[in-house]
Amino acid sequence: MRIGVVIATLGRALEAGQVLDRLQRQSAPAARIVFSVEKPADLPAAPASGFDVVFGSRGLCAQRNRAMALVQQDCDVVVFYDDDFLPSLRSLERLGELFERHPDVVGATGLVLADGVTRGGVPFAEASAIVEAYDREPARASTILADVRSAYGCNMAFRCRAVADLRFDERLALYGWQEDVDFAGQIAARGRVVTTNAFAGVHMGVVKSRTPGVRLGFSQMVNPVYLVRKGTMRPGHAARIIVRNLIANHVRALAPEPHIDRRGRLAGNWAGLFHLVGGGLEPERIASMP
Repeated sequence: MRIGVVIATLGRALEAGQVLDRLQRQSAPAARIVFSVEKPADLPAAPASGFDVVFGSRGLCAQRNRAMALVQQDCDVVVFYDDDFLPSLRSLERLGELFERHPDVVGATGLVLADGVTRGGVPFAEASAIVEAYDREPARASTILADVRSAYGCNMAFRCRAVADLRFDERLALYGWQEDVDFAGQIAARGRVVTTNAFAGVHMGVVKSRTPGVRLGFSQMVNPVYLVRKGTMRPGHAARIIVRNLIANHVRALAPEPHIDRRGRLAGNWAGLFHLVGGGLEPERIASMP
């Protein structure tokens, strides 16, 4: 299995370099590593060797699409890592084994040993310690844990042959909120999408360079409805996402967490609801919001 790795990054050169270090020490090397960036300053502060670079406009979906087009040329599997995700050193080796043993699997999400998004970030030293401890454990048999209809964008992989002409929806502008669910929903028609223990790592959840609260809040309302109309998200799941975020942002706006712009998200929620009530369904509108 020839495995290509795609990392779309913006404004996180340090973190991108930390991920690159883990990728260059894998037990089975990647056939290709591609960084998709807006400008040279986004690249790891390391010698420009051992990886390819593609430049273009910012936006998670657009950046991933440009890099995926390169990887598909000569790889069997494409892996998408967030620029703040530290993979186990056995990840690519075991991922290749998974796709070889299960030809009906077209997509997979690995284990997230710790997720900084849910706790305001995991410092690099702590994330490294967690992954290193995991790598010291005896390798467990690769197992499919469940069949699913979605994937987690920080740590997901797809069979290139099954991806074919599929692309991330660039109408999900900038941060591309729920783009992973949408993409997995598209490819699920072509085979199994699973969760697995075959590959793993820590999502540091770095706060810097994240989408401003008002934009994310708008996406929290509009993107699920857009994906339901598109057919890649179930109505019940979309309703739960919308209600959960509305309640959380209203309750916590009074005493917001230091790492979350709750008031901005709340304003964006209401902007999104008014947009929907007014008959709009344009997720790309966030690109013109402050």
